[in-house]
Amino acid sequence: MDSSVTNAELTATAGSTRASVSPSLRIPGPATPYQGDIARYWDGEARPVNLRLGDVDGLYHHHYGIGEIDTAALGDAGDGASEKALISELHRLESAQAEYLLGHLGAIGRKDTLLDAGCGRGGSMVMAHQRFGCSVEGVTLSTKQAEFANGRARELGLQDHVRARVCNMLATPFETGSAAASWNNESSMYVDLHDLFAEHSRVLEVGGRYVTITGCWNPRYGQPSKWVSQINAHFECNIHSRREYLRAMADNRLVPQAIVDLTPDTLPYWELRATSSLVTGIEDAFINSYRDGSFQYLLIAADRV
Repeated sequence: MDSSVTNAELTATAGSTRASVSPSLRIPGPATPYQGDIARYWDGEARPVNLRLGDVDGLYHHHYGIGEIDTAALGDAGDGASEKALISELHRLESAQAEYLLGHLGAIGRKDTLLDAGCGRGGSMVMAHQRFGCSVEGVTLSTKQAEFANGRARELGLQDHVRARVCNMLATPFETGSAAASWNNESSMYVDLHDLFAEHSRVLEVGGRYVTITGCWNPRYGQPSKWVSQINAHFECNIHSRREYLRAMADNRLVPQAIVDLTPDTLPYWELRATSSLVTGIEDAFINSYRDGSFQYLLIAADRV
């Protein structure tokens, strides 16, 4: 995977403390009707493409995959075990995506706390704790997702280190400067980017690292394409442009250290998924928009200055 960074987009810059919240703090419900809609959407979501992939090893994700397909692992298409092998391969690719994100968080110590904004069912939080030995706090608007993530943490004996809560990622209960690093993994398209990065900038310690992996529409295309509009409608989200991410980061003391175009690396995932029994009807929109250049899959890692 190669970094795709321009001088205009990338400017190098130069005791973590645990995030804390009062046990009596009341977490408010969704602040807007839209947030209520999103909470209901994810409370009711139970797609096999998320659950059956997570059943492979107990890591339940809500993002896509990157990397080359291991064709040898797929076996023969006519084999009765081929669909199971295909699902395992899709899951391997989505876990590889999470590992790639975690690899950009920098030097994390066991006493540090990380924030997963839009944590879903908690797969990436478990992976982060297993990798760094640190505490991980996750927030989601979905009560069902938070309950699921906390249930998995208990099953794994990680409840003292991994926690999800129902919370608006734009107004978290964590102390200012309490997180060593934070991330959004395909969740930033549900919020205003200036509000989002203002909150990450507040929660991060100075020098802390923020990372996002996201789909964004390409300003060079001109406007969001019809494929991007289909994706927005399917997930009830609002995909931002690449330019919007960089502008909102600059306005909130987040200085990019790496910008990586993962578009070529995610296409194999989508092309494989389109051949599986787990199709949802949105696969062609992703494949076509990545191929025509109207949509990009990016990692952006930025430091809080």
